[in-house]
Amino acid sequence: MKVNRFILILVALVFIAGTTANAQCKAFAKKTCLPELGSYTHDGNYHATILSEGEEAELYKTFFSDMEYRMSVCSAENLPPVEFLVLDADRNILYSSKDNNNSCTWDFKLQASQQLRVVLKIPSGQNTGIPAQGCVSVMFGFRID
Repeated sequence: MKVNRFILILVALVFIAGTTANAQCKAFAKKTCLPELGSYTHDGNYHATILSEGEEAELYKTFFSDMEYRMSVCSAENLPPVEFLVLDADRNILYSSKDNNNSCTWDFKLQASQQLRVVLKIPSGQNTGIPAQGCVSVMFGFRID
């Protein structure tokens, strides 16, 4: 009985810690990344998660033709610059931050509506100790011609 109670308390603490971290990450996205959209209208979605050095994450998003978009990626200061790729359905690289001086924003317009894949990578640091971890956020904004 004591073991079950201990496990229940442990699970509850992990859940609360995860919820708190995600809430803090969303607040980080609102405060830090949202202003990077500038004159673009935010699409209303907050894509943010906690990543560590050496990890990667990806998301899929549909974009429509004849609209101007801005994608902004930002991360906690303790992380190395986030590398991000944008790929089409055929795995063609449409944008690479690494090939663009580690730029954290990309403005684009598509000729046809399509779903794109955004891959975020946190490079491994030179640190041989515990890898740094922090919030990474991707925000999207749009303008209609």
